[in-house]
Amino acid sequence: MTVLAKARRRSRTPSPAPVRMALLATTLEGHKVEAAHARTVLEAHLTTPRDDVVWLTLAVLSGALPTADEVVTARRAARFGGPQAVIDAAMELGHPEDRAAIVEVVSGPVIDIEHLARTSLGTGIQRVTRETMRHWVARHDLHAAGWHLDHRAMRPLTAPELGRALGGSVKGRPSVPHPPKERRVLVPWQATYVLPEVVLEEGRTRRMQALLRFSRSRGAAIGFDTVPLTSAETAADDVPPRFVLELAALRHAHRIATISAAAACEYEGWRTMVRSMGLEGPEIREITLAVEAVTPDPAALAEASARYCVPTLPMVLCVGSHEPRKNHLAVLHAAERLWRDGVEFSLVFVGGNAWKSEGFSRRLAELAAAGRPVESVLGLSDRLLWALYALARCTVFPSLNEGFGLPVAESLASGTPVVTSSFGSMLEIAEGGGALTVDPRDDAAVASAMRALLTDDVLHHELVAQARGRAARTWQQYAEETWQYLVATNR
Repeated sequence: MTVLAKARRRSRTPSPAPVRMALLATTLEGHKVEAAHARTVLEAHLTTPRDDVVWLTLAVLSGALPTADEVVTARRAARFGGPQAVIDAAMELGHPEDRAAIVEVVSGPVIDIEHLARTSLGTGIQRVTRETMRHWVARHDLHAAGWHLDHRAMRPLTAPELGRALGGSVKGRPSVPHPPKERRVLVPWQATYVLPEVVLEEGRTRRMQALLRFSRSRGAAIGFDTVPLTSAETAADDVPPRFVLELAALRHAHRIATISAAAACEYEGWRTMVRSMGLEGPEIREITLAVEAVTPDPAALAEASARYCVPTLPMVLCVGSHEPRKNHLAVLHAAERLWRDGVEFSLVFVGGNAWKSEGFSRRLAELAAAGRPVESVLGLSDRLLWALYALARCTVFPSLNEGFGLPVAESLASGTPVVTSSFGSMLEIAEGGGALTVDPRDDAAVASAMRALLTDDVLHHELVAQARGRAARTWQQYAEETWQYLVATNR
């Protein structure tokens, strides 16, 4: 490129705002730097730039979090073009709305709950994230963060947003207008970045990867499972390739707290693979989820009974999303075998967020049309779900792969026996008493266990007593243990 071409190129590149330059220089120096001296300080840091300094420069000056490729490209450009090449790269990286944003460099714990803040889903992952965050927010100083819709930058959640995500108002936190008129951007630096949910958005995972590599931050996450790898054929088609990008980012984290020993086994296997790349990978520790029952009020019991129970018939409950690994077709098959044998009961499925569930939906409709007492319920409130747990004769959860299996734990915490799988996290939960375990791939075994709980009152009574005698584990205990591992001691 000629000198004239370079001059023309620079003339088209916006200049960084003085306030951004001063913020960047102050962050790098660790003390206040006046705007008049900011460029001199920055050029000193960018003369032979490291990737972490380039990452921070790109993030602050552009108002967007860079990807790892953008960091490496800018650092290489500085080899020939000097500090100005990195500054130019930052200004070209940002969009007009990024350059107009209010940028804040933050340290301390940054908790990324973008999905929880936007979704109305109430699956197991959302339940874990919500309950954990409720305790973290109440007891610790932290930055609750989400992402802008374009996934180019993180943003602080407003108090109303955080309150909605957690299912109530957030005391002690100032109210921020929502949605705020200005674009606000969070840049974690020497922070503790914590991901207590699953990320499937490509733009978010690619920027998260660079953040974990270059921001001098300690990275941590809750590890739910690696189902999109180990049971990829049961996932929605776009989930496995998106999930592996999250794993690509998390290989640069420092700690992962898995929700069960089975999940720890999965993540340890992945960490072994990571080491073949010359990376250490994150430390992994099992911190078992809480199992805390909610006692339904009389109104909820009455409403659930009137709507979902068939008079004189015991009810079998099956909770979970309608996806192949949940094995709901096997439950329908077992139920039909029992109905044909004259065993009387009703069957209620509770769950949404379905994919690859055409076979289940078709078979459910066939059985309902034939007069069988079976139905599927979508979008049930927590108060009615806990009422159904209490009203059910038993629950059935013969999943093929789980990170934990909250419906198993919640049913047992409610004192209701369970039929579940004889391996993995489900066996871990069942070993505390109150459950019958079966090979979920054996149709006869599933049907036999359901028959036993429906017809053998002595066995049912014994399992109810075992379930009610299980040791309780609260969400507060789980939240504090994960905070200590992922944040307090992650240094």
